[in-house]
Amino acid sequence: MRALIVLAILATLGSIGIRFRSDRDWKRLLISFGLFAIVLSTVGAGGMMRSVAPLFIAHYILVLVAWSALAVYIMRKKLYLPLIFSPMATILLFLILEHLIGSAGAGE
Repeated sequence: MRALIVLAILATLGSIGIRFRSDRDWKRLLISFGLFAIVLSTVGAGGMMRSVAPLFIAHYILVLVAWSALAVYIMRKKLYLPLIFSPMATILLFLILEHLIGSAGAGE
């Protein structure tokens, strides 16, 4: 799994660089790097959800959707912000569940 994440990171950075080299669009470059940082941070934050397996699986499916939306923006310049921010919904849901139920699952 880690190898796939590293390959996806390298492929994304490479495609951002290739696209910038071809059209020299600074705005698109900065937006691409910003969105890439958002998607990458959701990948890192997903590890805390291992205790809730269905939410963990849903989170990583949404991360794949967000990464695909980022690739569409890099290649076609079509921005799908709800898809890019969708993994944050699972993180928020996990934090709400953690607050209500607690980490032991016994409640308060």
